[in-house]
Amino acid sequence: MSDFFSELIFLAQRVNWLTIVDIFLVSTIFFIVLIILRETQARTLMRGVILLVIALSLLTTLVNLPAFSWLISTILPSLLVAIPVIFQPELRRGLERIGRAGAGTFDLRGAGLNIEAIEKMIRDVVGAASRLSAYRHGALIVLQRRDDLYEYEETGVRVGSAVTPELLLQIFYPNTPLHDGAVIIAENQITAAACIMPLSASGVLNRSPEREMGLRHRAALGISEATDAIAIVVSEETGAISMAHRGRILRRISADKLENVLTAFFRRQAEQQEKRNIMHWINKVIHFQEKEG
Repeated sequence: MSDFFSELIFLAQRVNWLTIVDIFLVSTIFFIVLIILRETQARTLMRGVILLVIALSLLTTLVNLPAFSWLISTILPSLLVAIPVIFQPELRRGLERIGRAGAGTFDLRGAGLNIEAIEKMIRDVVGAASRLSAYRHGALIVLQRRDDLYEYEETGVRVGSAVTPELLLQIFYPNTPLHDGAVIIAENQITAAACIMPLSASGVLNRSPEREMGLRHRAALGISEATDAIAIVVSEETGAISMAHRGRILRRISADKLENVLTAFFRRQAEQQEKRNIMHWINKVIHFQEKEG
């Protein structure tokens, strides 16, 4: 223990401004990685990896275990290869967000969507979910937000139609070609149907005493863990409506509550997008004036 404190004093005596900059850069990298993994299933795994590395480092420093220290020093570098493989989806989405920010935060998909169109889309979706619940027709509706869902759209059938309750009812009518799978809605358009969603492996549904939650609920929770999308599920057994977002699922919600929650989510997103589009337009005008001047 005395050797450990002696090393700390030795290091403290050699701290300079370059050391502070070095520590700041490393801390910034860790902060960015944690922001990318925030509210994802990989966050818990990343936290476990960090705690394990810290514990092993302290153990090998405080206790003289040559064989164990050699084993740890040999294994730890392999994490540099394992981490990108384990966190590949999260890192890709994080790089996509950085790319959109570098492009001036101007999102072409959704740039012309106003609050009135969003509210109409929400009313149509909630109306369809309410009628599907009354008929006890199972359904899974995924509403895209900021994260793109192109890769999941490719697993289904392209639709490219405006959102209407009648069309959603027809898609999820039992034994029709498109009823088995998820419908993806981007802006106010049904982009694809019969899409395959990733299943959740978090165990949230396994801990629930309710046994009627099957693959649709796992798929809803899975897509909410993988992206920032909102998934709406209608149970085929009970007709109950559920909503999943950010790895959490809200069970047995009424149509009115569902409409209020969706309106709050998408109204805030539309207002933020409108502000970004205005700022982008102002920057373009300023740039044009400076170029002409």
